[in-house]
Amino acid sequence: MSLEKLYELLSWPMRPDDEVARRRFEKIVRVFELLVEKGTIRVEKSVKILDLAAGTGIAGAALAKVLREKGIEIELTVVDAREKDLPLVNEWLKLSKARDVKVKTIVADIRKLHEFVEKDSHNVALLWGLTMPHFDPFDAVKIFANTAYALKNDGIFMMEESDRVYGILYRQGYKNFLVETKREGYTLVSVHEGYNLKRGMFRRTYYKLPGFEKIAEEEHRLWDIAGIVGIGSIFFREFELMTKSTHGIFGISDVLIFKNPRKSLPLSEFLTEG
Repeated sequence: MSLEKLYELLSWPMRPDDEVARRRFEKIVRVFELLVEKGTIRVEKSVKILDLAAGTGIAGAALAKVLREKGIEIELTVVDAREKDLPLVNEWLKLSKARDVKVKTIVADIRKLHEFVEKDSHNVALLWGLTMPHFDPFDAVKIFANTAYALKNDGIFMMEESDRVYGILYRQGYKNFLVETKREGYTLVSVHEGYNLKRGMFRRTYYKLPGFEKIAEEEHRLWDIAGIVGIGSIFFREFELMTKSTHGIFGISDVLIFKNPRKSLPLSEFLTEG
């Protein structure tokens, strides 16, 4: 069973040679342009961007493009547990004509970010692309603690997410059997296998049809926005929500913005096990 193969079959649009992904890139650019116009993302002489669970670095490259066009010096660090896609961030930067961006790629678990990134080193952190279902509440604490650790005193943390309690559990209802995606030549389905009460995670097995080939077993949490914000408020003093209706860009979900990390907290207490 392969997580890599599961992502390949799901065909999430993030590769620069994918026309759908290129259109998504332009939409992400427009969101960041709005946030710059609003003053949420400050225009400074230089900005260090930290793109977490970055995949191909599509979001980090989009923000780099917006800021480079304003003459800002950019250092972009992209972090992901899967090494395969990280080098593609350079293709995104090339396509977007964001020149002279210093790029660093790190293969790491973002729950252990402090082992790879210096304290108080970055201006902006991103967690883009509806990533939180991969993490349980205990993981979320570590992610927020690590991000607060890595950001400067006036740093911001921006996350693209959606409310799955309302959108899935309430509006659609949880499905024991679900068609995840249908492509030419195959269909990917998932089947409910159980629920981890302690971690709040649903366990599902993914199969490729025809043939019912078992692809992967995965656990997911159906996060609500309030749950994410509640944990985030422990580590950040301020919070803003830019909803889909606010930014008006179809294909981009709600944007959660956390400001002013609580540096007075003993962050080291949250970074390690036990």
